[in-house]
Amino acid sequence: MLVLGQDEKAKYPFLADAGEYLKDKGFSLVQFGSDPVLKLSVEKALHRIKVASAGEVYKSDIDKDGQASKDYVLEREVFSFLLSIVLIKLTGMSTLIKRFALAEARRAEIYLEKDLGNASNKSKIDLATRIIYDLFNIEIIKENDFFVIPVSDYLKHSVTFHEREWKLINRHVENGKVFLTPDKTVRLIRKELGNYISSKIINAPKPTMIPGLENIVNELISISKKLTPTYTITTGEYPPCIKHAIDVLEKGENLPHSGRFMLATFLLSKGQTVPQIIPLFKNAPDYNPRVTLYQLNHLAGTSGSATKYSCPSCEKLKTQDLCFITKECDNIINPLQFGKKRT
Repeated sequence: MLVLGQDEKAKYPFLADAGEYLKDKGFSLVQFGSDPVLKLSVEKALHRIKVASAGEVYKSDIDKDGQASKDYVLEREVFSFLLSIVLIKLTGMSTLIKRFALAEARRAEIYLEKDLGNASNKSKIDLATRIIYDLFNIEIIKENDFFVIPVSDYLKHSVTFHEREWKLINRHVENGKVFLTPDKTVRLIRKELGNYISSKIINAPKPTMIPGLENIVNELISISKKLTPTYTITTGEYPPCIKHAIDVLEKGENLPHSGRFMLATFLLSKGQTVPQIIPLFKNAPDYNPRVTLYQLNHLAGTSGSATKYSCPSCEKLKTQDLCFITKECDNIINPLQFGKKRT
């Protein structure tokens, strides 16, 4: 069992027993709805969820204060995480769970990467590798400036990555081990880390409404409803690669950048406008409206270099593991040809 210090509890609150920590400090959940002293923790929890719902990463007090050795810093971090879960459970909105879990996973990534890359502090490196091993059963060994893991573990955890750089052939491999930098090591477990945090939220018991928090819960419900995509398919039958991309987004799962590029350029080429396409991406765990609008306008050629981008060829999509060919594809060479009669 992992023994966490003050800093680790603040950086990785999902590993700590937040409920027990609350009891040890002599507080009950009901107090957070009425105690003015605890109001800051409630406000931080609300902010934490809002930041996650916007597709961004919450910046902790430990980033400002440098450490969590001060009790008030640790309390704010652990309390705000616990209250975030409580508030999300009270809303009953699954969209918030997915976004919050991914945002917290990305936040934890930042600290894990820093700890793994801290060559002067062996204890931090050891703890980071133990966290990864205990949660995901991946044995990581430090070798010079790299971290090595068995090829079998790498293949298992990189299967959802479609970018070329993650292909085994493009990685440094020796004696059945894959060599990774600190950032690539922690990026490898983002999805599993997000799933781990998500499962903790889903399995947490739903509390009864806490008097004094009703307005906050209603505000979060309103935010969640705005995140739910509302769009209609009007352009007829889509090729399997496009259907798959839409299905991934509808489930609230993460579609790789190459998949988003394919989907956006396909729809733009089919005559859909940027405002019509944006709702498709609203359910992506890392959705950011400003970034999405900028990227779609860039692909449409209405900003930047004014170059309109084309949908990738089927051959290109195969190299990115984005091709889900069926007999209906009928040897087309680009998704835009799907469904057209061939002579």
